Parts: sequence; C-alpha cells; structure tokens
Amino acid sequence: MSQPAFDPSGFLSEFYISFWIPTAVLTAALVIKLPTIIRLWRDPLLRSVGGLLLLACAVFVFCTPSTIHRVNRLTGVPNISAPWCYSLITAMSAAGLLLIVTWRNGLSDRSAATRRAVRRVVSVYAGVIVALWVLFLLADAPVERVRDLDTYYAGTPFMREEILLYLFAHAAACLISSRLIWNWAHSAGLDAWLRWGLRLLGAGYGLNLVFSGAKLTAVGARWTGHDLDWLSTDLAPPVAAVTAILVATGFILPHAGQYLHDRWLVRLAHRELRPLYRLMRTASGDSVPFMLRATPELRLTRRETFVRDVLLPLARHLDADLDRRAYDAALALGHPPERARALASAVAVLDAIDSKRRTPDPAEPATGTDPTSLLRDIAPISRALRRPEEIEAVRTGAGARISPGTPVGAGPDPRPE
Repeated sequence: MSQPAFDPSGFLSEFYISFWIPTAVLTAALVIKLPTIIRLWRDPLLRSVGGLLLLACAVFVFCTPSTIHRVNRLTGVPNISAPWCYSLITAMSAAGLLLIVTWRNGLSDRSAATRRAVRRVVSVYAGVIVALWVLFLLADAPVERVRDLDTYYAGTPFMREEILLYLFAHAAACLISSRLIWNWAHSAGLDAWLRWGLRLLGAGYGLNLVFSGAKLTAVGARWTGHDLDWLSTDLAPPVAAVTAILVATGFILPHAGQYLHDRWLVRLAHRELRPLYRLMRTASGDSVPFMLRATPELRLTRRETFVRDVLLPLARHLDADLDRRAYDAALALGHPPERARALASAVAVLDAIDSKRRTPDPAEPATGTDPTSLLRDIAPISRALRRPEEIEAVRTGAGARISPGTPVGAGPDPRPE
C-alpha cells in the first residue's frame, strides 16, 4: 500500500498565525512610542520609528485576504489591492532603511553623507512605488486572487515584473538593514535592553529574507512549470507574521524593559529602607501618612525624607568617638570598609536613640560627628540593620553600652508606608 505524499500546505496550515496578532503587537509598540514621538517630533530617529511601525501596521491590515477582497470590491477594480499592498510593503522597507541610516549616524550627525543617503533611499523607493502602479496599469489581471496572486500571475507580462520589483526591493532593504543592525548590536557600550532589542530587530529583518526567498522561489518554480505555490501562500504569511512580532518586540523591549527595571529599582530601594524607617518611627513616635494612590517614586521619596528628617535632630546625640571605635571593630571582624562604615553608623544611630531616650535635651551635645555622610548613606545603614547579630558583634567590639529595649533589625511594616 503506497504511503500518502507529504502535503506541505496541510502541514503549514497547522502553524497558521492570524495577521491580527502581529497587527496588535505592532499597534502596541506604536502606542508605547507615540507619546515620545509626539513630544520629540523633530527627532529624525523617532520619526523613522513611528513611520516604520505605522506602515507595518498598515501592511498587515491591508494584506489580509478579507481586506484585499473588500478593497477590490469597493474600487470595482480586480486586484487593485496588489499595487496598494506592494506599495505599502515597499514603503515599509524604505522606512526600515531610513531608520537604520538615522540610527547608525546618530542624532547629532547632519553631514552631507547622511543627507545624501536619506535622499537616495527616498528617491529609489519612491521610484519603485511609482513603477509598481505603472506596471499594474499596463498589465492584464482580470481574475481576482486574494491569496495566490504572486504565483497566479507569475508569468503574466508586466504583472511578472511588478511582482519581481517589489520582492527584490523588499529583499534588498531587509538584507542591508539586517547587516547594519547586527553590526550595531555587536558594538561596545550599548545598554543591555537596547542590545537585546537590536538582536530581535536583526532576527526579524533576517527572517524577512526567508519571506522574500519563499516568494521568489515559488514564482521561479512557476516559470519552469513546477508547483511550489505553498511557499508563497502557506510559508511566507506565517513567516511575515513572526517577523512583525520580532520587529515590534525589538522596539518595545528597550523602552518597556528599562521602564520595568527602573520601577524594580525604586521598589527595591523602598524595601531596603524598611529597617531604618521602622527604627526612625520608633525613635520619633511618628510615621509617614499613608496615601492610597501614591506612586512608587513618591513613596520612596516620602520614606527617604522622613528618615532624614528624624536623623537630623539625632545629630546632637551622635558620638564621634563611638563611631570610630565601631568602625575599627567592624574592620577587625573582617568586614570590608563599606560594610564596616554602614555597621559603625548603625551602631552610632542606635546609641544616639538610646542617648536621646535617656537625656532628651542634653546640656551639651555629644562629641558630635558630621551628619552629612549619615544622611547620604541611609540605604547601606538600613541594610546593615537587617543583620542584628553583626551589629551586636560590632557594638561589643566597640564597647558600646546601649540600654535594653533599643530596637534593632527588620521585620514587616505594620503599615504600607
């Protein structure tokens, strides 16, 4: 019994990706970038990004079979969507090249070479778009094809040239863009989020070459009497969808990644201040008023301000001699200088709180120390308070005598602030 022949079309149909998925991802990237683009409209790099994302969205909206049929029916011209879609793809290719030219040369570069490169890209691809419409007007394409127009009309005069023109223009732009992006991604001094974004962009543009190669192979097969239409109708569309997702993600990642990273650092800094904040609450008997809609940045600022406001009056009770002894004791225990400084400051603060409790208004201040470094280094001091056993060891080594009940260490906040 003969085995059934392998059906590439049926196999690839299992991996079908709706064009509305990349459209949604591209739209999300455009929405994220849009406020910055509007605010800094004079920036040529941002204009290029906006133009590329907008054209990419238009490509996936107008190149879906349902939209192709709707445009053909609305205009009354069979296959009028062909030059329209080809023009959008060509314009998107040009926008990608313009983006790379602007990006590579930097925002401050207004050299004649840069302007000449921009003019060359615009003129060449504008000429390609005009040629696409001229060739369509000269061609005879009366039968509407919404999915397989490239292969169906592969041997038709003028339509053949039009199909080859848009495919070669697209492939050339992707090849140049991919190479420039990969070179950029491997240069030194890039932010990690930007580097990964460039890698995704490079992968997307590289995969675009698979799209062009599949289309060209299917068209060439038609010329030799072979049927490889599945390359154009079943392989190229999902490749284009994956490409769009990679490109959109490449634009989103540097912006969203840096934003999330910054928010994480703010929340981490807020959490690290918890031990010192709780200690200052105990010392002052007050706390930061709770605000339901406070942003993480505002909550951090309020906590830092509260800690410094309570620490400043404690300067009258700080003992510089104890601070030096605690620092030497921390070094003797094997702590590195930065950690020893934080532990010594924590011991000095605890001693100042105890001194203030015993003598709220001393006749003379303690052998005071400059509170500037103390107010500046509240984060390391707060981290030191998380290890009460280390503070106790330093306190013992420094010969500090602090009354029982002086709070040391961290625990959960009884209130959000």
